[in-house]
This record gives sequence, C-alpha cells and structure tokens, in this order.
Amino acid sequence: MLIHRGIGLDRFNTLPHGRAVHALYACCGNVTWAITLAGARPYADRDALLTDADLELLALSPADLERALDSVPAEQLSRRTITELGRVTRIRIDRMLGPEAGYPDY
Repeated sequence: MLIHRGIGLDRFNTLPHGRAVHALYACCGNVTWAITLAGARPYADRDALLTDADLELLALSPADLERALDSVPAEQLSRRTITELGRVTRIRIDRMLGPEAGYPDY
C-alpha cells in the first residue's frame, strides 16, 4: 500500500529527501533506484519522472533487480522480467502522484 497516494508532482518535488525516497521505494522496492530518482528532483512533468524511472531500472544490477522483483507480489507480475517490473513501477508512480495537482490536503 502506498502511503504517499495522490500527492501530485509539485508536492513530490518538494518533499524532504527522505520522504521522497520512501515514496519512491514503495513504487519499486529498491533503495538505490529510489535515492537516485529522489536526488534528480525536481521533475518538470510526470513523463520526465517516468522516463528517469525506466532508465534507472535498466541501470540496476542483477542482484538489485532480483530484490526489486521480490518486493512485488507475484499476482502483479505475469513474468519476473524488467519489463514487468517497469509496468508495475509505472502504475505505482501514477498512484503515488494521482491527478495532475494531486488530491487536496484535509
């Protein structure tokens, strides 16, 4: 479950570094990936974040890739591949960001 659900890109870009890493880790399950993406903020738009997310998946070592795949429940993967991990990660990033401006704070 994502606790950073629907925060919007603007809020994501301004989260403290540790919270951004935590939000991203929930999307992929790899600390190195999450730290790299959090450190590259701010993102101009959702597509820029998703593109960097895909590129950083490709940069994962085989061991990191296996750990990330292990973090995804089996029912969400049709195969244990980087393509499937990318698909699930994109879905989770979309949930994290939510609509364009995010959901309002209450």
